[in-house]
Amino acid sequence: MVHYQKLLRVSTTGKSFHNITAKIEAIVAESGVETGLCTLFLRHTSASLVIQENADPDVLVDLANFMAKLVPESGGYIHDAEGPDDMPAHIRSALTHTSEHIPINRGHLVLGTWQGIYVWEHRQRSHTRELVVHISG
Repeated sequence: MVHYQKLLRVSTTGKSFHNITAKIEAIVAESGVETGLCTLFLRHTSASLVIQENADPDVLVDLANFMAKLVPESGGYIHDAEGPDDMPAHIRSALTHTSEHIPINRGHLVLGTWQGIYVWEHRQRSHTRELVVHISG
């Protein structure tokens, strides 16, 4: 079995979705694995990974609006060491994912036609997020 691992840095622009599908596909191709599994692990507690609609950007807008209503920044949280968006970002991350597993077949991710992989930044300001990409097969 082959194991291949790479650290991917993703620069975010504050609260937003960053489509990383092409970057992950490139790493899968680089690995040479034809059949296997791609594991993604985001090394942060205030951002998350989502596999979501990649055709209509309104889906991402609706997701962000829903999450803002579900976890408001004016929630009276105790933890606010890094500002009022800090604790809501942790809650949003806990409600979503910091890791994903995607099968690989014929050297490509086995995603649905309309699926894309996104880093979802939950903080107001820009960050550089680190994503561990581990491929086995």
